[in-house]
Amino acid sequence: MITALFFAALLGAQDPQAPAPDWEAQGREALAERLAVEPKTGPARNVILFIGDGMDITTISAARILGGQKQGLSGEENVLGFETLPHTALSKTYNTDMQTPDSAGTATAMLSGRKTRSGMLNVDQGVPRGDCEAARGAPLDTLADVAAASERSVGIVTTARLTHATPASVYASAPERDWESDADMPADSACADIARQLLDRAEAINLKVAFGGGRSNFLPQDMADPEYEDRTGRRMDGRNLVEAWNAMSRDNRFVWNEEGFEDLDPAAGGAVLGLFEPSHLRYEPDRQTEGADEPSLAEMTRFAIEKLDQDEDGYFLMVESGRVDHAHHAGNAARALEETLSLDEAVKAALETVDLDETLILVTADHGHTLSFAGYPQRGNPILGIVKSADSDGEAVVRTGTDGRPYTTLGYANGPGALAVGAMGAADAPLLRPDLGDEQAQHLDYRQQSLVPSPSETHGGQDVAVYAAGPGAYLVGGVLEQNVLYYVMEHALTGAGTP
Repeated sequence: MITALFFAALLGAQDPQAPAPDWEAQGREALAERLAVEPKTGPARNVILFIGDGMDITTISAARILGGQKQGLSGEENVLGFETLPHTALSKTYNTDMQTPDSAGTATAMLSGRKTRSGMLNVDQGVPRGDCEAARGAPLDTLADVAAASERSVGIVTTARLTHATPASVYASAPERDWESDADMPADSACADIARQLLDRAEAINLKVAFGGGRSNFLPQDMADPEYEDRTGRRMDGRNLVEAWNAMSRDNRFVWNEEGFEDLDPAAGGAVLGLFEPSHLRYEPDRQTEGADEPSLAEMTRFAIEKLDQDEDGYFLMVESGRVDHAHHAGNAARALEETLSLDEAVKAALETVDLDETLILVTADHGHTLSFAGYPQRGNPILGIVKSADSDGEAVVRTGTDGRPYTTLGYANGPGALAVGAMGAADAPLLRPDLGDEQAQHLDYRQQSLVPSPSETHGGQDVAVYAAGPGAYLVGGVLEQNVLYYVMEHALTGAGTP
């Protein structure tokens, strides 16, 4: 953990009038902390896997600064909660057929221990994408199966649809990640859609908590949504999977809003299904400002831990901040960073709740994005703002490109922010970037400028970070193939691989 001396040195560094921090003392203190780290080698009763969808290292660095600046600091000295975990590694994210991966293939690697094709969930890499018949003979067991086989409970928490790729990787097997409802399936398909698989597999994997969005995939198309009068379900088979969930046990509960969530008792029997939106949950800053009728990721995580902890044999819990990815695709760095901070709050909630002597925690991402962090901004420059550097008198001066226009610290290699202003139809006229100001750049809705025009920003193929604490966390180190994380978690739960 980070020491008081370390924080004192860093806080002093943000004020140019303050005495220079004692970097030597800070360095020796940090070294002493590393020397004191002892690997926990015993078995884990519980495993919690946190996934920030699209949360690459650039996103983490920028979110760290934003979090510090929201506290009135310069930002660079800030430390996120999950950054205090003592063991770290890099994870290689490629799919078997793609250099830059998608979330289904990467989630499969972490949950099943096997890499596979882009777009496929817990299906062997030899199966062609979308081939139902081939996929039916090649499903992959997941960490949820391992946990259930040892009488542990299983939980899923996400801000995306529960049927979206990452949460679906806990319970579903599908050659096409987009088969979320039967409305998405090919005609006469013999495969089960992903929403139906959650019900079909719930008892087999001892699923006790499932929180997220995607309500429309569980309701028939002629049924009105309980929250929005102009919305209905999507299912074409006429089945109401919410009713089917409640019918599985008289103790089962279904909730769809914050009031229902707050009425839940983690000590009660049965299992809980929470579907808080027809599609994805709100972005965290919108949830706070628009009075969204849904709990936060941290609140759902804390409840899930308290609920699962009722099982004396332990549990496996997967928690996803799914909308980091969605904000990046929209070229909207502000919301991507806010969603990263939301995941950090969920990790902090877990650290306050669990015993790290018996719980392995991993925090990672499934893949990266094309976010860049550049431009020589001075220390403490707003991370979402335009780049300013100090001149010879120490005054902040806006830096510009060769076109004379300001630019932001954060940008994207591709995406919707590439739209420019100027005489685009005139062959002899230059294409001009917008003349950007700080107020516009720091607005929550601002789309950062990007190099290549695209309606949706793409994933990145870079390695992502892994942070770990608890029994078996010392196995997280170096540069790992992403599927190795499965074997670290399996070993913690079962001792598999022990000589």
